[in-house]
Amino acid sequence: MNINNIISDLSLVNGETRRMTCPSCNTKNTFTVTNNMGTIVWNCYKASCSVSGGTRTTLTADDIRRSLGHVAEETHVSTFVRPDSFVRDYNKITGFCEQWELDAQQLGLMYDVKEHRVVFPVVHGGVTVDATGRSLGNRIPKWKRYGKSVLPYCSGRGKTAVVVEDCISAAVVGDGGVYVGVAVLGTSLSNGHKEYLSQFSTAIIALDPDALPKTLQFAKELRGYVDTVKVLRLTDDIKYKQPTDMANLSALGD
Repeated sequence: MNINNIISDLSLVNGETRRMTCPSCNTKNTFTVTNNMGTIVWNCYKASCSVSGGTRTTLTADDIRRSLGHVAEETHVSTFVRPDSFVRDYNKITGFCEQWELDAQQLGLMYDVKEHRVVFPVVHGGVTVDATGRSLGNRIPKWKRYGKSVLPYCSGRGKTAVVVEDCISAAVVGDGGVYVGVAVLGTSLSNGHKEYLSQFSTAIIALDPDALPKTLQFAKELRGYVDTVKVLRLTDDIKYKQPTDMANLSALGD
């Protein structure tokens, strides 16, 4: 497999993105290639595949003219440098983890000594591309995204994706090996979210009970990327693991 030959054969113009079967893991629609002002970047969104990279190409005169006054589309590729304030001090986050029944070591959680936050690393392809911190006190905002990656926080190794709003919910859903909890960490689905979710044949939208309009919008948007999209009507936030909600989730996942 020669990635560079494959990329060259695509002949992407500036601003163009192509999604295709990954040449490494052979998973359908998980491999993307983008030409961003002459920088060609590629990545596989499948969690177990680590294929990614970048190279330079020559911009044509037309490319340059089209780029004037144009803001390049945001891609999933980002460089994340872990802040020095991140430490593995499990004693500082014990109470938080016990409250939500989270395994700090298994999830790779850290503690931000500067901002008093529990830190959820955003890992894709074995690489930490970002991190999200949850305040353990009254610091605003309650949730903070440290980097600029558009990829979601995900937890678990199941075959069905469950789309939730925050990292705690994703970790709760992902515990057990049946589902992958995917936290959007915002009010909308980015292209990065959709492309990541396209590797799954089934996605279940499980947002808070008061977010029905957003739930229906997410389902509509994902139907162009995922074969089967289902909506879970919750009685409470899924991280509280209400028996009725968990039973309904199990029924949808069958």
